[in-house]
Amino acid sequence: MNKTHNTTWKPELSIAGFHKAPGTPRSTSNFNVGWRFMKGSVQGAEAIAWDDDSWPVVTLPHGMEILPLEASGGVNYQGEVWYRKRFAVPSEFEGQRVVLHFEGLMGKSKFWINGKLLTSHFGGYLPCIIDISKVVDYGEENTIAVWIDNSDDSSYPPGKPQNQLDFAYFGGIYRDVWIVTTNKIHISDPNEKDMIAGGGVFVHFEDVSDEQATVWVETNVDNGTAKDTSLTVETILLDGGHGSLARDKTTFALTAGYEKTTKQKLRVDTPHLWHVDDPYLHNLIIRITDDKGNILDAVCLRIGIRSIEFKGKDGFFLNGKPFENKLIGTNRHQDYAYVGNAVSNNAHWRDAIKLRQAGMRVIRCAHYPQDPAFMDACDALGMFVIITTPGWQFWSDNPVFEQRVYSDIRNMVRRDRNHPSAWLWEPILNETNYPNYFARRVHDITHEEYPYPGCYTVCDGGAEGQECFDVVYAHVHQGESIEDGTQENYERLLFDYAKEDRCVFTREWGDCPMDWRAQSSPSRAVKGWGERAQLLQAKHYAHPDYIFGSSYESLCATPPQHVGGTLWHGVDHQRGYHADAFWGGILDATRQPKYSFYMFKSQVDPELKIPHVETGPFVHIAHIMHTSSESDVTVYSNCEEVRLTRDGELIDCKSTRPEGTHMPHHPVVFKDAFKLKRHGMSGQTLEAEGLIGGTPVASTTRNTWDRRQTLTLDADLCGVPLQADGSDFITVVARIVDKNDEVVRLTEDTILFTLEGPAELIGGDMVHINPQKLCWGEAVILVRAGIEPGTITVRAESAYPGVCKPLSGEISLESVEFGQPLHFTDYPATGQSQSHASTEELSTAELKREVAQLSSLLNKLKLREVEKQQEDFI
Repeated sequence: MNKTHNTTWKPELSIAGFHKAPGTPRSTSNFNVGWRFMKGSVQGAEAIAWDDDSWPVVTLPHGMEILPLEASGGVNYQGEVWYRKRFAVPSEFEGQRVVLHFEGLMGKSKFWINGKLLTSHFGGYLPCIIDISKVVDYGEENTIAVWIDNSDDSSYPPGKPQNQLDFAYFGGIYRDVWIVTTNKIHISDPNEKDMIAGGGVFVHFEDVSDEQATVWVETNVDNGTAKDTSLTVETILLDGGHGSLARDKTTFALTAGYEKTTKQKLRVDTPHLWHVDDPYLHNLIIRITDDKGNILDAVCLRIGIRSIEFKGKDGFFLNGKPFENKLIGTNRHQDYAYVGNAVSNNAHWRDAIKLRQAGMRVIRCAHYPQDPAFMDACDALGMFVIITTPGWQFWSDNPVFEQRVYSDIRNMVRRDRNHPSAWLWEPILNETNYPNYFARRVHDITHEEYPYPGCYTVCDGGAEGQECFDVVYAHVHQGESIEDGTQENYERLLFDYAKEDRCVFTREWGDCPMDWRAQSSPSRAVKGWGERAQLLQAKHYAHPDYIFGSSYESLCATPPQHVGGTLWHGVDHQRGYHADAFWGGILDATRQPKYSFYMFKSQVDPELKIPHVETGPFVHIAHIMHTSSESDVTVYSNCEEVRLTRDGELIDCKSTRPEGTHMPHHPVVFKDAFKLKRHGMSGQTLEAEGLIGGTPVASTTRNTWDRRQTLTLDADLCGVPLQADGSDFITVVARIVDKNDEVVRLTEDTILFTLEGPAELIGGDMVHINPQKLCWGEAVILVRAGIEPGTITVRAESAYPGVCKPLSGEISLESVEFGQPLHFTDYPATGQSQSHASTEELSTAELKREVAQLSSLLNKLKLREVEKQQEDFI
């Protein structure tokens, strides 16, 4: 089966903390391409003359290695690595300010330019910004060398040994690097300036209502010249269509070598406010001009005008109004199958889109600040974010560790304070026995860095110093699992709200391991375990027959004081301390959905519309119609009722909101709807219709399987195109289907992928990626774009072909131009290269496909004869 994918929409990404403003002289280039890489200790590799020609050339984000699908238990490399890159800075930039902006690199690191050590950095989740203006040779070749060590080190957060950690560090320069040039008079970077509640641009709001809002904009201007200057800061607020709403100008004198912060007030009448279900963004342009009107610097921020308030027993208020629904969301770790933490910007966006499709309106960062691209996506898609300090179950009495925690807190607030999605700040170290004074200190630091309304800290209700914090974490009820799920016992076990005046939120709900050393939990399900495990997981998350921790139903039944909760966990993720991955995600490590994904999706209002997110009425049959399947049929839908028919005959019509329940839509179970027949289940069809107001608005069918017929491929773009920047990747999913396009889930063929065009298959034949055995009827490969846009064709076929095997399939898609300058000298000749098959190879492959197709047609005729013979003997 052949398919073609193409899309032109591209997400708006911030670059080194800002978006590009019209007319700006500020230059930003992608610095990801063309790094030489070596794993291990290399003495002298910082020297300019070091011979790195034998080192492989890689593109960032880079995680040092390709990992197996199951990469838990410390299988990843821990130790030293080196990166080197040759680059030129044009002569016209001499006299300007040139910086390298590293969004994130894992561990402790050192940086050399042309053999000169510039700085060291500790930590893996926040920016490192290096001014290289005075050490580069303009118009000539320069060399940067970066040494990184991701091995255990208790002197900086998270600090805990990785074989005792519930997530994985991985390593490398795993986020973007940008080279930024500005005039010496420029808007500073808050993560470089090191000013409390200052540096860069700081936006906050007052008097927010449907009638009006006040937007305060503080801009820090740095005068790096040798003369006093008269300057003007002009701030312009634009609506979503880029029409001007408000502006302000401030003129002042700035002494040579000093900085100044201006504070400007913009009044907006009848503002279009940001809301999780209407994430409307404004463009805020800030530009500096001299006394002749020349633009010296200009930046843009994407802001959402909104106010948030936590009012204790009255609950959470958004834009001055009580939030009527529970804010249900998920925790999110950043690792991805095969590439670890080295995830592209667009891949972060695709993650966010899938989680928003599942109805997630809150993301808790587990357990560190997320990639800037993911924050951008949450702003645009309508998801609040709980931003967390790097750390998990570890405290050190070393004063250096403590000071580095404080530094992380300041820098995460400075980096993310302007995001409308920034909702709660979790400055503590997660699940850690820290001193009482530390709790007070981190709460105070957060409010020092964000001294305006709308800043709220959060901490576990049972943690040391919890009384200091603005919001408290707690489960719906305390106590052990009970068999009696009656309303009386449910109310008896509810959290004691009478003793708490603050708002309550559940930071992690859903997981309930009976044994921490094993996977014995109804919340944990690998798709390959089959439909029973997936149905159990979905039911456990929705409304189990027992009471344990919190479920979607129990969270929805709480009073307004209990604002909501985030599931543990949205996506399967790797763990250092355990040999197995955490399998409790509603998406697997390649971001393919389990049944629980559709259960969450069924909670989304069918009338909700979010740009670039698939919404609306839907219905999903969670049943594969196989002899191993149960007779009961479960259906998920966000409609009012579900009507199920079997072979055209009505089974039943049921409400998704049974009397006495609280969650928006319960899974609907149709008892004994799947019937065994004498000769198996051949020919059965189930049709589910979703009804609103008695009218069908969505439908789907499911058929019993026929013979495996062909391979179909899907590019999991989520509407976001594959970007030709050398780093972006997408998942391509191969499935074996029958003549009705039903996926044959319980087949175990091994699939071989091939590719043509300006891209590569990540991993090749490493760690069993290609060829790959089907799991739950799917084989998933990652396709990474090169730096030239073009047509990419992926083919899949049986690794062990035969005339009775399913036909091969292929898919074509277009990678799109990056749209930003790429700053590099080297480009990989192999690995991340453009992969083209020769004419001879293509001709041979085409001939093989034609022969296979003819053989398949002949085989179908023979198959009919075999089936006739079998029927004659029954």
